[in-house]
Formats: sequence, structure tokens, C-alpha cells
Amino acid sequence: MANLKALSSRIRSVKNTKQITKAMKMVSAAKLRRAQERAFAARPYSQAMGRMMGALTVGGAMAGAPPLMAGRGGPVKRVELVVFTADRGLCGSFNSGVIRAVRTKIAELTEAGQTVTLTFVGRKAHDVLKRQFSKNVRAVHIGLSRGLTFQVAEERVAGGLLDAFHRDEFDLCLAVYNTFQSAMQHTLTWRQLMPLPIPETADDTAPASGMGGEYEPSGEEVLAALLPKNVAVQIFQAMVESDASEHGARMTAMDNAVRNADEMVRKLTITFNRTRQAAITTELMEIISGAESLKG
Repeated sequence: MANLKALSSRIRSVKNTKQITKAMKMVSAAKLRRAQERAFAARPYSQAMGRMMGALTVGGAMAGAPPLMAGRGGPVKRVELVVFTADRGLCGSFNSGVIRAVRTKIAELTEAGQTVTLTFVGRKAHDVLKRQFSKNVRAVHIGLSRGLTFQVAEERVAGGLLDAFHRDEFDLCLAVYNTFQSAMQHTLTWRQLMPLPIPETADDTAPASGMGGEYEPSGEEVLAALLPKNVAVQIFQAMVESDASEHGARMTAMDNAVRNADEMVRKLTITFNRTRQAAITTELMEIISGAESLKG
């Protein structure tokens, strides 16, 4: 009977876990719809900003261009990595994939003789990587996914990075995040934030470059205004893409957990019934044996 009690307790425990994972799946599905709409709505603006910046800078940096466009000159010695993950777990490989990519990138940059600093947007990557790279951490931003807006991205994350760049704390800034594809798929993405990547040739879909044209304001004034805004736009895009990918990954993980719980309950129920049947059979055999011995 001890085995039957243990099996019964295990079945109840798995059923309770299933209820929790099912509720988490439904919550993530509701949040995913909003996050997906926000990510898709931000993409056209981010892409248009990228095309406009490419049109203004195509062919190389102009004389006297700001560091956000032309860089500081010379070899890159200090690299800032902006790592976007979730504040919570239970979302499959969403966080671990980014963490592995960051570890690999840090090893590559360190081997090349470059100094790496880290900015974390989200708790999970910081909790893991701080054990090994605590001296490399420059900033940590937690809880930004609640009430995520462009203003939050611009003031809390982009503002700090721009200030650090202007204080000459790093030469190159790279962002790593998950780009949302579907509820079951997200793509690991690396993007250079600072200085602005300069295309060699113009995009056919972009407007013609105005750097050599006659218009007001001048191209230099346009760049001075747009370069910081472009950094904020790209960071906001990374945040909404990562947020949508997180909810999709969690919904998928919880759906798999519900399915696994159903399968586990099915197997445990079969084992419970077989054990109970064996116990009943044993008891009947003992009763029959006792009765036969009394007759004898």
C-alpha cells in the first residue's frame, strides 16, 4: 500500500503542476499577442530609419563627421556588448541561447586583445554571466518589459550608452537579442549600434543621399539630430523583439510541459492500476490459501 500512496501522491503532484503550466501558457499567449503587435508595428519605423541613415552615410564617412558615425579612428580596443534577455526563466532556450552566444563572443574578442564591457537588459543573462565576468559589467537594467515604451528605451538604456560612448568608455557597441519570427521560432541577432555601420553602396529602396545636395537643414545637422535617435530606435526594436520572442518561447515551453504532464499522468495511472490490481490479487490469494488450510 505504501507504493500505492506514493503513486497517488505523485499523480496529484503532476496534475497540480499541469494546472500551473497551463495557466502560464494562457497568460503568455495573451501577452504574446500584444508583444507581437508592438514588435511588428515598430519594424517599419526601424527599417525606415536604417534606410535613411544608410542614404545619408553611403560611400563612407564625411570629413568632420561625429564619432557616432565615423568612429574614433584607429583600431577597436574596447567593445561594449548590450545583452537582451528575460527577467524570468521557464522559456526554453530563449535565455540560454543568448548567454552561449555572449560567452563565445567575449572569448573571441578577448583572444583578439580587445577589452569587453557588458550592459544587461534583463535579469537572467546577468545572473549567469556575473559569476564569470563580474568585473566587465557596466550596467544592468531590470523590469523594463513592464510598461515598455520608446521613452523607456531612449532614457533608460540608450541614454546611458550614448553618455558612455561620449565619455570615451568604449569604441564599438554591439547588441545581441532574439528576433521574433513566430511563437515557436526566434532568431539570434547581432547588431552594431555605435558607431553607425556605413554601407558601401546605396540601397535601391532608399531615398537618394542628400549629403552633396542643396537643402535645409544641411546633411551634417540632420546627422547630428538623427544619430542619437537612431541608436534609441534600434535599442527599442531590440527590446520589443526580445519581449515578443520571450512570450512566444514561454508559451511553447509551457505547452510542451502540459503535454508532458498529460503523458506522465497517463503512465503513472497505468502503473497505479497495475499495482493496485497486483495487491488485490495477492490479498485474494492469501484469503483463498487461508480458507483451504482451514478446510484441511
